[in-house]
Amino acid sequence: EVQLVESGGGLVQAGGSLRLSCAASGLNFDNNAIIWFRQAPGKELEGVSCISNYDGTTYYADSVKGRFTISVDNAKNAVYLLMYILKPEDTAVYYCAALSRSGCPVLKYDYWGQGTQVTVSS
Repeated sequence: EVQLVESGGGLVQAGGSLRLSCAASGLNFDNNAIIWFRQAPGKELEGVSCISNYDGTTYYADSVKGRFTISVDNAKNAVYLLMYILKPEDTAVYYCAALSRSGCPVLKYDYWGQGTQVTVSS
């Protein structure tokens, strides 16, 4: 059974930072792209960042470019999203997802986590 478990969300002031983690189990990490999505209340789902072990590509949405960094720890089957200079508009539920045999960017997924809430206060 494939499981993706996000953690690391919380409440932070504008300008602060957080590190989100996505721990994957039951997944062949070498063949997958891991995508971070977010959804704010009343807004559409947004693909924030992506990293692919399948073809080595990465992706950042324009809204987070220069402030977020995605990284992977293959030994731990984990993907991290380092978020700096957070803004109130970054407030959302952040989800990680996986898609097999894919590079980045991609907005599809085979598996989906339960999400972690990030709230940025002004």
